[in-house]
Amino acid sequence: MPKPTETPRAELHTHLGGAVDPPILWSIAHRQGIRLPTKDYWEFEAMVTMGPGTRNRTLDEMHNRVYRWTEFIQSSPEAMAESVASVIGGGYRKCNLTLQELRFNPMLRNRKGERDLDHIILAATSGLHRTVLEYPQVRAGLILMMDRRLSPRENGVIVEKAIRYRPFGVVGVDLAGPDRSRFAMRQVAPFFERARAAGLGLTVHAGETGNLEELRYVIREIRPNRIGHGLALARDPELAEEAAGQGITLELCPTSNLKNGLVRDLREFGRIVRRFLKYGLRFTINTDGPEMYRTNVYKEQQLLQKAGILTRTDIVRCNRWAFEASFVNRPDAAAAR
Repeated sequence: MPKPTETPRAELHTHLGGAVDPPILWSIAHRQGIRLPTKDYWEFEAMVTMGPGTRNRTLDEMHNRVYRWTEFIQSSPEAMAESVASVIGGGYRKCNLTLQELRFNPMLRNRKGERDLDHIILAATSGLHRTVLEYPQVRAGLILMMDRRLSPRENGVIVEKAIRYRPFGVVGVDLAGPDRSRFAMRQVAPFFERARAAGLGLTVHAGETGNLEELRYVIREIRPNRIGHGLALARDPELAEEAAGQGITLELCPTSNLKNGLVRDLREFGRIVRRFLKYGLRFTINTDGPEMYRTNVYKEQQLLQKAGILTRTDIVRCNRWAFEASFVNRPDAAAAR
């Protein structure tokens, strides 16, 4: 495989909370006077990353272990601008990411209403534009995320903010978060339709934990451009072929799925990928959070090739699919170029 910086790459599925280099988070926290649970940097790094052999039992555990700290540290305009800039610039330097989409939930970065959402979002767009000015080879866009743990009203506000900041580099909307019994996908369906009408790209975290019923609703009713993870599609050939027929692209995150116990091992992940290829599904290779999982897109590609899951030709094709499926590429996208 070519060296990390030889081939232009794209990443479509990166969470800001898992993507900032720990030393940068450490410095941001200290500049803001945040009281951390440790004064030892190495203990802090262990808090916000997942080392070899470390696994979460549930997505809730992952959020409680890591994201509650990274999101809290990023909860200021200054921290958001620096965080976004560091991820986009770092992705280009480390593995030649010339196209990157970065997602975050602004309501999880306003300290429960203490900080103004507009300031948080505008600071993120400022970090984006500053970085593509420094690295003119890079194109990038931001995705604002709804969450299953938020109320319909709060999720509706996030979509309205995404529409408002579309001219400044917001290119899409997403829904994520651990499963909740009180949440139903139909609650957010009108918000996705509103975003679509405004020209934003749609992606949804669905099928990650095996919820086929929710995944069916997403594919048949919301009809997004992309689906985050979508692992459960491997169990339903008919639904998989429907998704392929709609031109839906999946955003796969191998190491993340392993670390969060969503797939047992690489052998199981390989079976899932081979079924996707059989059903004609397009998919991309992503990190979910490069610093959190101590990886990058190049390492994820190497992982799948060394495990015999994908060939070099397959990886080149996945990379092409990523460029083609990017919301930054949409004719009406207003992201930084």
